[in-house]
Amino acid sequence: MAEHGADSEAPQRRVGMNKEQQNGTFADPASLSERKQKDREERLSLVLWKRPRITLQYFFLETLIDLKEWTIKLWQRRGMVLSILLLLACLTLAYYTEGTHQKYVQYLEKKSMWCAYWVGLGILSSVGLGTGLHTFLLYLGPHIASVTLAAYECNSVNFPEPPYPEKIICPDEEGLEAGAISLWTIISKVRLEACMWGAGTAIGELPPYFMARAARMSGAEPDDEDYEEFEEMLEHTQSAQDFASRAKLAVQNMVQKVGFFGILACASIPNPLFDLAGITCGHFLVPFWTFFGATLIGKAIVKMHIQKLFVIITFSKHIVEQMVSLIGAIPGVGSSLQKPFSHYLEAQRAKLHHKAGEAAPASENWLSWVFEKVVLIMVCYFICSIVNSMAQSYAKRIQQRKYSEEKIK
Repeated sequence: MAEHGADSEAPQRRVGMNKEQQNGTFADPASLSERKQKDREERLSLVLWKRPRITLQYFFLETLIDLKEWTIKLWQRRGMVLSILLLLACLTLAYYTEGTHQKYVQYLEKKSMWCAYWVGLGILSSVGLGTGLHTFLLYLGPHIASVTLAAYECNSVNFPEPPYPEKIICPDEEGLEAGAISLWTIISKVRLEACMWGAGTAIGELPPYFMARAARMSGAEPDDEDYEEFEEMLEHTQSAQDFASRAKLAVQNMVQKVGFFGILACASIPNPLFDLAGITCGHFLVPFWTFFGATLIGKAIVKMHIQKLFVIITFSKHIVEQMVSLIGAIPGVGSSLQKPFSHYLEAQRAKLHHKAGEAAPASENWLSWVFEKVVLIMVCYFICSIVNSMAQSYAKRIQQRKYSEEKIK
């Protein structure tokens, strides 16, 4: 009987130890917070330049898991997938079948690829290519500037296509009379690519919105720096004293209280604080079309016209000439600084008047070479950041599985 009593007490002691361990690990908020912070630091150390082998291993495992999840989701929506495949089959058949419709097919293909290119750059601008640098500064801004300079030099916007936009050449016959180039003419020329780029930036705001909305509806706490910053901002609403916190709170209050027009106002101006708008709208369960509709109108229409006007006015012919003359007026170094700019402008004018069959004007532009290398480095860094992010996601899966197993014990 004594042995039986001792045996019966042993499981109870073990259960008590498990409860104490569980209370010590999960009931103590400080201990749990410290452990989560330690796990997060361990995840963030999974980068290619520190732990390449384990990072690549976790990246491939996370890729397999994502492929499996996407396959399951596609199978659940197999009717929609079948409809898309049938549509693609019809488009492929029309693309490869000879006939009078080919000119329309080619036009549609060209415009579709052109729009997809700028939408993709807009989406990449929202994520900053992994570095926070917007593609407006790299692609769209220089493109609008080159079209503006060419329009004033050629006195026309009827650039032949192709090779425009890869290489702008003045048309043989001027399409407009002297002095007829206006701001509206240039705005109309670059409207499609600018609006597509703005639409891409609006699409890039959707992932934070869906993440915050899912977290609010499920009660989960996603491991996202922006979301944690947003929650801290909500907790310290009254005690915030610095300008940045108060500005973020003002944007959050406008989005939350005014609704559609508040989101539209924040999205319509160059606003670095709009980064948290998607999280704010998702957290407060703002309807999807209210958020996305206002963001799309603000970014793709209102904001893009403001940015286009700024670039076009800055690079208009008389403004550029005044800037070059002002550079030459700098005491001491003005003439030496003015010379490279003057040579560059002359080289660009020569390229614009280059005709087919003539020898291309020889020019060595070190700025273009540096620009290409910078873009290449950024793209490589962006790919590395994707690998690191997916590896860290797999590490988070392992840590969450460990938490679940400890809760069950």
